[in-house]
Parts: sequence; structure tokens; C-alpha cells
Amino acid sequence: MIEDPFDIRGDNLTIEDFVSVARGGRPVILDAAVAARVRASRDALERKLARHEIIYGVSTGFGAHVKFFIPPEELSELQEHVLDNLSCGTGDPFPIEVVRGAMLLRAHALSKGYSGVRLDVITQLTALLNHGITPVVPQYGSVGASGDLVPSAHIANTLLGKGEVFYRGARVAAAEALAAEQIAPIRLVAKEGLGLVNGTTVMTSLAAFAVFEVDYLARLTLAAVAMTAEVLKATADSFRDVIHRIKNHPGQIEAGRLLRTFCAGSRLLFDLDALREQIRQGHLTEHETVELGESIQMPYSLRCAPQGLGPVLDCLAFTRLVIEREMNSVNDNPLLDGETEQVLHTGNFYGGHVGRVMDGLKIDIATLGNWSHQLMAMLMEPHFSKALPPSLSAHAGLHSGFKGMQLSQTSLIVLLRQMAAPSSIHSLPTEQYNQDIVSLGLHAAQSANEMASRLRVALSMLFLALCQAADLRGADGLGTTSAAIHAAVRQTSAFVDQDRAMSSDIARVGALVEQRAFPLMSV
Repeated sequence: MIEDPFDIRGDNLTIEDFVSVARGGRPVILDAAVAARVRASRDALERKLARHEIIYGVSTGFGAHVKFFIPPEELSELQEHVLDNLSCGTGDPFPIEVVRGAMLLRAHALSKGYSGVRLDVITQLTALLNHGITPVVPQYGSVGASGDLVPSAHIANTLLGKGEVFYRGARVAAAEALAAEQIAPIRLVAKEGLGLVNGTTVMTSLAAFAVFEVDYLARLTLAAVAMTAEVLKATADSFRDVIHRIKNHPGQIEAGRLLRTFCAGSRLLFDLDALREQIRQGHLTEHETVELGESIQMPYSLRCAPQGLGPVLDCLAFTRLVIEREMNSVNDNPLLDGETEQVLHTGNFYGGHVGRVMDGLKIDIATLGNWSHQLMAMLMEPHFSKALPPSLSAHAGLHSGFKGMQLSQTSLIVLLRQMAAPSSIHSLPTEQYNQDIVSLGLHAAQSANEMASRLRVALSMLFLALCQAADLRGADGLGTTSAAIHAAVRQTSAFVDQDRAMSSDIARVGALVEQRAFPLMSV
């Protein structure tokens, strides 16, 4: 079933809509109101050009070259030159979905009717999206100051039939793909090259994917906490709603709710209420006294999970808000107000908002990684695991169980910690000191995405270990959520009775996580 097209109108884009277009291939259309807004802005620019007004980047050079006046007969040439000048990115290409996301965001920003471009520019972007033509865009080159100039230039040149694209599973010349779909290359006129490269669209595309991924991985980490509590025969007492409501943080309250939901139906959890009743009746063995103490004073990775992971949920909610605001923003320069005919010389292309929340998200990803590492550590050590075999080995000694996987996971968590360092503080002046402070928003968003992909693997390792522990403990006692996760993992990875190479198991479970095969988002 083909999904209804997304209606581009400039103010209605959510992260889920974004992903449906960029990753899912959902078609796009332009809202009926877009044409009038775009035309009004363009007409205002044309009147100013007819009066020979001096407008930055239209009748002047770019950046520190603003002092150079451009004669009317060279205005179109200027706009195409800037694309060629900036098409100097390096490195492997961005994933197709990231570039498609950037194309959608540029069309969306231009549709608001402040950029002075013709409607043809926007319809060309939407045509490439709908026909599956995706520019080949090298990953390195943006400092996020005047936006993502270098990667955006590689995208923009495709509209002119220049450069290379991914099309029908192959990497081909842009001109060849346009011809195959009977799309005529466009020629740019005054302001349009600048309108295509100024802006935060590539970093925001990466940021939107990062939020989308980490939103799921945060819930998955909480599901891992719940499953760990089950297989370690701990208690859900510290997840009670009243505890978190009197602390008064929304993320903590939500984390507690999710943990209670994920624990529902479990027969493995230690029943602290039943034990308290035995205390009241005076029936308590020495062993039960020890169990009571251990349950009341669980390690913090279980007892303080709402307090430690709740802040991640709070920060994620704020990060989503910032990124969706950016997705629906006008973020280029200069701008043309079609109603007042004012030229607005702005800095809206600066990626400070994106850079700041992506640097914060990196800390959140590292926090989730730390939590997953501690849960794995408890599963491995009998002192904490309530007599599960060492390293979850079914035949400890001859077979090492999950010893190697714990080492591999530790390596990933160390990498997450290293990558969590902020990007935005590393500003350097460039472009003749015109861009003397830069946001490095793309750097922050790109590293957040890379961290999310590594966290996905670390959690995959943890769930393999949790399913091993569940089988050793008695998987039939798992709660509803943990049982569903266990069943999904077991369809692709068998119980480890004897040592075997596990890289392919990790990859298969990682694919389940990437596909969101564990139903957590509707909880």
C-alpha cells in the first residue's frame, strides 16, 4: 500500500514524517499555498534587481568577497559558480537517506517563501525525491557556519545535471539519471545558488535521524533494565509510581512507567510485598532475610534506573523540540519578505541550535552505553547474578560463555565515551575571518549518528546475554515484554550451549533492533 504523499507547506514537518520520506520513500507534493508565497518573494527580488539595488550574494560576491559588485549580466553565472566552487567535499558519500532528508528539508525551507527563489527550484528538488534520484555527497567539508555549504553544493549541482547520483541501485552521472526520468536540468538565476547552499539542512537531516534512533534505543535500554531485574530475581519495588512523582521530573516519571510496563506479568521478580507479609507474621528464614536485604539495596543500575535514565528522556524530548523547530525554519541568507519587500540580512544559517543539542545527545548516548555495560557486568559475575553460571557459560571452564562478548561490548562502550566529547567548542575561524566562529553542527550530528549505531550493537550484545540468562533461569517466567524480546532473539540466535563464533548472531540481533522488531514505541 502506497502511503499518502507528504504535503510540503513549510510548518508541518515532524521527525516521523521526515523519516517516512527520507528513509521510507514516501512521495512529496507541494501545498497549494506554497506557489503564491514563493512567487511574492521572487517578485520582490526582481523589482529590486530592476532598480539595481545592492543585495548581498545577489549583486555582490560571497562572504568576505562582499566588497566586489557583480554586474547584472553576470548574476546568473555567479550563482552557478558558487556551486562549483563549493563542490569540494571529501570522504565516503553520506547514506542515501541522509541526502534525501537534506533535499526534503531544503525544499521545505524554501517553500516558506522568504528565499527569493523561483518555484522551479523547489519542484526540481521534489522531482528528484519522487523519482529516486539522490546526489552523491561526500561526508566532509561543512563547518556549519553559513550552514552546510559544501555538502549542499553537491546536492544543488544535481539539479543542474552535474555531478553523480545514486539511481536504481547504481552510481551514475546526474545528467544520465535526469534524462532517464525525463527531468530537464534547470539553470539558476539571481539568488538561487545561494538559496540552495545556505542553510542547516544536512546537519538537521543527520540530527533528525539521530533523535529518531536514540528515542528507540533509550526505551530499549529501559527494557534491558527490566529484563535484567527479572533474570537476576530482583524487585520492581523501586519502580513504583509514587516514588517518581514526588521527585517531580517528567522523564523520571516516564522511565518508571515504562519499567513497570516492561516488568508486567513477570514471575521471576522478587515479590517484596509477599516477603513483608511474612515478616509481619513472623515467618522469615535466614535465607529470606538475606534476600530481603539484597532486594532493598539493589545496585544502582537497577534501583536508580528511573533517576539515571529519566534525564535522558527529558533531554530527548527537548532535543526533539529543537530539531523539529529547525526542520520548520527559514535558515538561509539573505531573505526577501514578499509583503514588505524588505531584504533581511540574517545569520539563520548558523547551526548553533543543532550543534548544541547534538553534543548533548552524545552524552545521553554514552549514558545509555554505560548503563548497558553495567547490566552486562552483573550478568557475568555470580556474586551479582544470584548464582547464574560465570559468564553465563552452560559448561563453565571448558566453555567461556559470554566472556568474549563482554570484552567486545566493553570496547564499544569505551569508544562511545571517547566520541561523546563536544564538537561545537572546537570552532576555528575560516573564510578570511568572515566565518570567525563556526557551529560545527554537522560534526556533532554526524558523530551522534555514529554513536547511535554503535550503541545499537552494544545493546544487541546485552540482549543476547539476557536471553542466555533467561534460558538458564527459566524463560517461561518472563514478563510479557521480555518474553516477546526473548522470542524474537531466539528466532535468529540459539541458546549458547557450547562456545561458537558470535559475530553473525550480534549482526542478526542488531538488524532486529534497527528494524524495531521489539514493540516498545507503542507502550
